[in-house]
Amino acid sequence: MLNISKTSIAAKIDKRDYKSFNQIHFAKYSSVVLRVCYIILAIFVIVLFLPWTQNVGAKGYVTTLEPDKRPHEINSVIAGKIEKWFVKEGSYVKKGDTIIYLSEVKDDYFDPQLLDRTEEQIEAKASSVAAYKNKVIAVEQQVKALIETKELKIKQARNKLKQAYFKLQSDSIELEATKTNLKIAENQYARTTQLYEQGLKSLTDAEIKKAKLQEEQAKLIKHKNDLLKSENDILNARMEIISIETSYDEKIAKSNSDRFSTQSNQFDAEIHLSKYKNTYKNYQMRSGYHFVLAPQSGYISNITKFGIGEVFKEGDPIVTIMPDNYNLAIEMFVRPIDMPLLKIGNKTRIIFDGWPAVVFSGWPNVSFGTFGGEVVALDRFISPNGMYRVMVKQDPEDHPWPEQVSIGSGSKTISLLNNVPIWYEVWRQLNGFPPDYYEGKNSLKINVNSKEKK
Repeated sequence: MLNISKTSIAAKIDKRDYKSFNQIHFAKYSSVVLRVCYIILAIFVIVLFLPWTQNVGAKGYVTTLEPDKRPHEINSVIAGKIEKWFVKEGSYVKKGDTIIYLSEVKDDYFDPQLLDRTEEQIEAKASSVAAYKNKVIAVEQQVKALIETKELKIKQARNKLKQAYFKLQSDSIELEATKTNLKIAENQYARTTQLYEQGLKSLTDAEIKKAKLQEEQAKLIKHKNDLLKSENDILNARMEIISIETSYDEKIAKSNSDRFSTQSNQFDAEIHLSKYKNTYKNYQMRSGYHFVLAPQSGYISNITKFGIGEVFKEGDPIVTIMPDNYNLAIEMFVRPIDMPLLKIGNKTRIIFDGWPAVVFSGWPNVSFGTFGGEVVALDRFISPNGMYRVMVKQDPEDHPWPEQVSIGSGSKTISLLNNVPIWYEVWRQLNGFPPDYYEGKNSLKINVNSKEKK
């Protein structure tokens, strides 16, 4: 029926008695369902072209950004016995506050006058060093005096040597003069003897010339002896110089040996003095370690030993301290395949354990209960768990992290990457491809240009 007439008989007809009416109504309902399907399909296609933020999910826990602000143990520097506690678990301490007092357990440090006795040893050894220094100065002065005496003695001996040379020259001249006089006397005696034989000279004249000749011969022998004596004096003077040098060199060498020996003893005493001073300083510092002080302000927790009289070894932990002034950070671990995607400055969204959140990982702006973070550090080596450690700090441009978050609590992070359409992300997930590694066009342009230049 076409329902063209204004008068309708639909009310007078029972449509259930006619199969055609049932088929007509089914066709009407089917068109509505098909229309709804078309609308859903259109919405699905539109959704496929909506933007989707690629991300890398990771788990981690809350820590502090500064390493010195993390919970850490306070260890005993020395072995000791507990005498008194000044804190309890949960106590707040300031930097320099006393945590515990320890007494000595090693017999090397039992003496209550240990510092005083060590100081006495230092003073005694310092006096020994001063005595050695004075002895060195005295020996140096002695060596100086010996050197000056040696120079004067040698100068005196050299003057004698010069005198001997001058005497030798004088004796040599006198010898030559005597030789000349002897030759003259011989000539005169020969002429006088010849004249005497001829009767021209008397015997007296001949005897006088003979006496003169004998006198000159005696003088020649005397001057030769004087010359030999002068030569002998020169040799003696030279021997005296050598003897003086040898004698004083031995004395100076002996004095220098005494000086070096004294200096060696002085250096040895100075070494012992330095050791005593070092020991005294160690004892002094050790006495300060009897009181274990708080290295920074914070809260005390996890006391390892409690009872009075219990003994600590060197390096044993005493308590754990949690600094009070710190900046929170997230220590998360990412898979090696995701590590190349992250870099310093990447934005992340963080979900804290126990904090309500509604998360749409691809639409961070729509999520509720997440907090902003920023990557500040990337490890360049893999961790024992087979993943890479990444440090995330609070994003200064986002909402501050909740104050109720405790250090050590768990967290989940979503590191935001490139924006892509949803259809691309679905296609990537179905094919098992990782998120985009490259920032895209710039790197491709550089490669193309480089190839063109080649």
